Amino acid sequence: MSLTGERGNPGKGDSNSMDPEVPEKPEEPDDCWKFSVLYLCFYGFMAQVKPAESFITPYLLGPDKNFTREQVTNEITPVLSYSYMSVLVPIFLMTDYLRYKPVLILQSVSHVAICLLLLFGSTVLQMQFMEFFYGITMAARIAYSSYIFTLVTPKSYQKVASYSRSSVLLGVFVSSVLGQLFVSLGDMAFCTLNYISLGFVTFAFTLTLFLKRPKRTMFFNRRALEANRAVMYEVDAMQPTSITLVSQKPKAPRRWDWRQTALVKMMVELKNTVRSPRLKLWSIWWVFNSTGYYLVVYYVQILWDNISPSRENRGIYNGGVDAVATLLGAIASFSAGHVTLRWSLYAELVIFIITALQAGLLFLMNTTSNIWICYMGFVLFRSSHQLLVPIAIFQIAASLSKELCALVFGLNTFLATILKTIITLIIADKRGLGLHVNNQFFFYIGYFSLLAVVYLVRGLYVFGSYYREKKALQKAEAAEDPATELNQTEDHTAATPPKA
Repeated sequence: MSLTGERGNPGKGDSNSMDPEVPEKPEEPDDCWKFSVLYLCFYGFMAQVKPAESFITPYLLGPDKNFTREQVTNEITPVLSYSYMSVLVPIFLMTDYLRYKPVLILQSVSHVAICLLLLFGSTVLQMQFMEFFYGITMAARIAYSSYIFTLVTPKSYQKVASYSRSSVLLGVFVSSVLGQLFVSLGDMAFCTLNYISLGFVTFAFTLTLFLKRPKRTMFFNRRALEANRAVMYEVDAMQPTSITLVSQKPKAPRRWDWRQTALVKMMVELKNTVRSPRLKLWSIWWVFNSTGYYLVVYYVQILWDNISPSRENRGIYNGGVDAVATLLGAIASFSAGHVTLRWSLYAELVIFIITALQAGLLFLMNTTSNIWICYMGFVLFRSSHQLLVPIAIFQIAASLSKELCALVFGLNTFLATILKTIITLIIADKRGLGLHVNNQFFFYIGYFSLLAVVYLVRGLYVFGSYYREKKALQKAEAAEDPATELNQTEDHTAATPPKA
């Protein structure tokens, strides 16, 4: 569930012929599905072009809106976590049941609503609604990331997945660069930047209206596939050469049983696979580390404003920082695909090193008074997280089927969202502790430090177990060697005739 989806910082042809579950018709690539993939990637690119996104916090704190830092920190921003948690599961089910397109339209409408509320909203409640729509756009990413798999055959999944992710990253990069250029070189006001973003997201909304809806999905809409097969059967039966099919009578359709649904079957199968140490390790990393990562992403603009307050568009380089962070994150993700390591032995220690580095970077960001050091710390923090994401995806997916992968990633994301919401309610919301942004970052420093200690202890335990087993194996082999030599000597003596 995870394209970028970072607020403010910055995943068809003929469905009958493309359906991998209908082997009767061979797959033949044509220009139709290629155009559909290209069109969807273009939509993914355009949906991310929002130049004002990197400057939301300065805009809310500036003279245009004039909210206080406490209102933004403790009343407005926490709604994003609550919204995301509340709509994640319903949108996941709606995506599959409604066959993607309506959810993509909902996502685009939410983008438009966000821009309108930023432009014309003036109260805390209206800004909280703005954050609620942000939660919808983030939850609806599942529709974009899974829609593209309905356009191609399974052998092309990896290729088109890279296309869709690259288009989103490119959109985030271009959006951040444009926003920074408009602010620094064009001396453009933040309000004007929001009007430009409104134009882009409105254009992206029109693109969703021309998307095609697939005829089947993963969990629901299975009956459409069975009906399609029945029609194919009748067509074949009417052919003169289909003598065997004519003599056969189709079986009566069985009654629907919820225990036979794909989702329930996958849950049962997942229950038998959760014992895998590799699956548990990387799923735990996904839940806990992504929780801390996104909390930092949500509040980092407030930290920047606290270090270098600016109510005008001068001296703010949030867009440039987001652009560099996106670019280095993409490079780190690409580089991770070429890392060769014995992950069963070194995984915990690698995670410990990255997590300890993140804790150190957060400490540097929270204690420095130099905004450029804080910028650089965030770029490295985000890149280090992106380095482990593709490794975690590969390690989780290595022992699971495609359908189970989607289910595991969905569960991990949901658990991370629950944890993120609990932490937000306790430390950020005004109904909880309502901590100042610096105190919140001290909490995140402790959070990542604790995770690093846990990974270190676990890594040392794995190393100790490995070397104990290795030593025991060497002793066993050494104990077997004399017996082996004795047996060989006796065999040699028995095979040699005695001398006369």
